Amino acid sequence: MPKKILYWTQLFWPYVGGVEVLGSKFLPAMEARGYEFIVITSHGSLDLPDLDEYQGIKIHRFRFQEVFEKRNLDLMFQIQKQVADLKKSFQPDLVHINLTDPGLWFHWRSEISHPAPTIIALRLALDLSQSGEDSLLGQSLRKAKWITANSSAILDGLHQLAPETILYSSVIYNGLEIPEVNPRPLPVDPPRLLCLGRVVEDKGFDLAILALPEVVASFPFVKLMIAGDGPARPELEKLASKLGVEDHIDFLGWVNPDRIPELINQNSLILMPSRWQEAFGLTALQAAQMARPVLGARTGGLPEVVLDGKTGLLVEKENPKTLADAIKWMLAHPEEMHLKGKRAREYVTEKFSWDAYLQAYHQLYQKIIEGAI
Repeated sequence: MPKKILYWTQLFWPYVGGVEVLGSKFLPAMEARGYEFIVITSHGSLDLPDLDEYQGIKIHRFRFQEVFEKRNLDLMFQIQKQVADLKKSFQPDLVHINLTDPGLWFHWRSEISHPAPTIIALRLALDLSQSGEDSLLGQSLRKAKWITANSSAILDGLHQLAPETILYSSVIYNGLEIPEVNPRPLPVDPPRLLCLGRVVEDKGFDLAILALPEVVASFPFVKLMIAGDGPARPELEKLASKLGVEDHIDFLGWVNPDRIPELINQNSLILMPSRWQEAFGLTALQAAQMARPVLGARTGGLPEVVLDGKTGLLVEKENPKTLADAIKWMLAHPEEMHLKGKRAREYVTEKFSWDAYLQAYHQLYQKIIEGAI
């Protein structure tokens, strides 16, 4: 009989952020290794069905956000019962939680319905102000059977926050299959820039737009593509219009994850001007697989994926002038862009293997389910 895993994540397909893209590929690959999954997630900002399927995997969506925003007690008790009933019927051997939102409160509240060991996968930097022993975060970190972090930067932050977790935590670097699409030569005439991911303030896409007028002054035919959707898009469009660079920007909206390699292939340079602490930066891995250099903010785990000066460039965050200078330097040195992209592909192929990622979680699942840890 396949081992049953309850996979709990804030957002899932059809969302295309890094966590969502990775999850959509991870679950089918792990099912091929003998596991059975169901997904608990939220609707997010889209009008999605409560019950859904992705490649035969059942998805259960709950209105977690509405409970906390509106303090809706009736809905809270309703969801708590639904989650408890789902656990009773599915009877998971293990619960795998991407720690990204307060929705996991419902996991602990329904734990008695079917107790199972919990893995917490850290996909973001932890908030020190919410780490008290009585807080949801503090309780979650201390009740987990094991905690994984997707970069050493995130793991170090965890150990500073909760030193006792050193005994039951480890790094499992993200991995992705090498796309079947082969990298094409970098377009330089005209140069093309890409921001890819959820269109939210944390991603810093506004900083790329703020840098664009100076870049346009040196490269009049440059194009910036912003791929993804989210609540920050209207403000970005207003900013582009205010700065007079709207003709240099294409807002692509939602992009099917299967199209991402080809989209990256159409661009010269991938921008990641994040203003938050990137836990890993899956977009950087996707870019490197297509032999594209990344120009990103020096934050979180991104320096573990982008080797500054070798496979890309890292700059001070929240600084559009520094970002503009770095973009102009890269575009003025196409041979360096090509070399950095080539090195990036070689580096991530060796460092962030898809098989190694799957095997690491397979071994961890087995040890926990068998009671070895």
